[in-house]
Amino acid sequence: MIPRTMKAVLLRNHGGYEQLDFRDDVPVPLPAAGEVLVRVGAAGVNNTDINTRIGWYSKSVTGATETIAAHTEPQTDDGGWTGTPFVFPRIQGADACGRIVAVGAGADAARIGERVLIDPVIRPPDGSLSHVQYFGADRDGAFAEFATVPAVNAHRITSPLSDLELASFPCACSAAENMLERAAVAAGETVLVTGASGGVGSAAVQLAKRRGARVVALAGTAKSAVIQSLGAARVLARDADLVAELGRESIDVVVDVVGGSQFPALLEVLCRGGRYAVAGAIAGPLVELDLRTLYLKDLRLLGCTVTAPEIFTNLVRFIERGEIRPLVSATYRLRDIAAAQAAFLKKAHSGKILLVP
Repeated sequence: MIPRTMKAVLLRNHGGYEQLDFRDDVPVPLPAAGEVLVRVGAAGVNNTDINTRIGWYSKSVTGATETIAAHTEPQTDDGGWTGTPFVFPRIQGADACGRIVAVGAGADAARIGERVLIDPVIRPPDGSLSHVQYFGADRDGAFAEFATVPAVNAHRITSPLSDLELASFPCACSAAENMLERAAVAAGETVLVTGASGGVGSAAVQLAKRRGARVVALAGTAKSAVIQSLGAARVLARDADLVAELGRESIDVVVDVVGGSQFPALLEVLCRGGRYAVAGAIAGPLVELDLRTLYLKDLRLLGCTVTAPEIFTNLVRFIERGEIRPLVSATYRLRDIAAAQAAFLKKAHSGKILLVP
């Protein structure tokens, strides 16, 4: 039976934790034509949730995520990830594992009961980048008991893993695989992964290793053993002198989610013709770029957000075959989302923090 109302967290505005409004009287959404209704079993916490809440995506914001998050006043009125005003209220949450419990017109009713992972990138039929939507940002997401998505975004999965473990994959792993695919990482290459203890970073370590690459990771010293267990050949402190430790022109590909002051060193250690792929900037979005380094070394800089459809399809297959494993750090009740985000910002965890509705 599908109830009329559900528990959900509504983001009311840009600002502090007080903008996260846990409710138990939110109407259960109805699937539109071509959509399915998913009962959410578990959802993941991501940087993008916090970045959106604090308005970090605005061009007026120049600091690191954790610095801006310390403020409680709304930072901007144009803090959507596309640079346009964000629509409130919004149910956030890009990661979800659950089961299909209803379908809209034109969707296959035989899919009711399927266990699914939700691809958070909702693409228009024409494939235009300008009309892509993101689950939990441009439309309501997984921080609720139920959510709707286009049927094509609900991928059937067969796995012995729990909902919590499966919900750790979608956003982080698709972002990581997208960077590796855009950079065309091949067997035998050396890949440097920043922020390797986080969700995207730890996924990138596994997925680069899966491709046969040698992985060098940057992470907190206390997390070195965990990152090595995921496949990293070497783990350096996040503030290491990269040129001194690795040598100039020693890395084929950099996979970066950190940005900030270390950016110049990342380009210095790239070999000639090397590739730099980025999908985050938690240490700060504004970096120093010497154009001479870029063009004299024939480097390629790759911004990576929107994934091709096959990225998520392949990811599901990797999970089902056990080629990548979940890394779950902690679990919180949905009503305790503020505590979960506070723990996330401390960066003491490895992998993902999950929420259960």
